Amino acid sequence: MTPKILRSETTSTGLKRVYGIQNAKYIAINAFLIFHILAITCWCVPINSPLVAFCKDRVRPYFLWSGLFQAWDMFSPIPKAANTCIEATVVYKDGSRTTWTFPRMEQLSLFERYFKERYRKFADNLPLDDNDALLPDAARHIARLNSTASHPAKTIILVQKWSFIVPRTDGSYVPEPWDQHILYAYGVKPEDLK
Repeated sequence: MTPKILRSETTSTGLKRVYGIQNAKYIAINAFLIFHILAITCWCVPINSPLVAFCKDRVRPYFLWSGLFQAWDMFSPIPKAANTCIEATVVYKDGSRTTWTFPRMEQLSLFERYFKERYRKFADNLPLDDNDALLPDAARHIARLNSTASHPAKTIILVQKWSFIVPRTDGSYVPEPWDQHILYAYGVKPEDLK
């Protein structure tokens, strides 16, 4: 009879431990969901008040880390008025050149867009003055993508291109010719290609 009591006590203790772990998971998942829903709400509220600004400052690191930030000025009050893209001119040691372009959503299939949409967000934010520190890393990444041991990249030139979208009197839009300027030029070092 004693072994049965010990077995039931052990089983009871094991069940309590399992339920405790499941309870902790349940609480953690619900806490995350509540935080995430509140964070999205604070981030997306189109009200300029000190309380909303305070909340946005608190959730900003989470949104930047996760890539979930969204600039709603794309839609209003003044929608984006230009098509933009970033290209890189890759100059090789032998003097040859090639052009590498960040994936452009309008040139991809629906399936490809699903996986590469972050490139658009990255390319839209890369030219901002606050992100100048990212330019050398972007250039090194492009150098690694476009180099082989027998054909290494020597220089990466990041070029921003844009075409303004001008409304016509009939309500349609016509794109202007493309314009461009050099964002950054980077001399590739041998250690960058490792």
